[in-house]
Amino acid sequence: MTQTAVIFGSLFGFTAVIFGAFGAHLLKKKLTTDQLQSFETGVKYQMYHAIVLLILGFNLDKNSTIDTYIINAFVIGILLFSFSIYGLVISSAKNKKIKILGPITPLGGLFLVTGWALLLFKFIV
Repeated sequence: MTQTAVIFGSLFGFTAVIFGAFGAHLLKKKLTTDQLQSFETGVKYQMYHAIVLLILGFNLDKNSTIDTYIINAFVIGILLFSFSIYGLVISSAKNKKIKILGPITPLGGLFLVTGWALLLFKFIV
């Protein structure tokens, strides 16, 4: 079991539920439909990858370098992708959009894609 994967998987799952409820109940009245959809995209991707981290945490080898790269790619990807979306949506709803977060979202997506590509590579090789 890789401790990092199960800890981050649990943390991201826990916070995804909280952020999902926060978006559905508190932000719904303050956000536009597009903003709410963007926020929900961040929550969905966070939860999907939290589940993946939990599964990987119980199935990957903590001593394997590629397994460590896979886990790190998913953790970094979630942090950059989902959390930059949360920041962009909330700051833009307050008319104080944090523009530096804009380029961070696709970078997070690139880390998520890299995690999936490494996982595929692990299974093929």
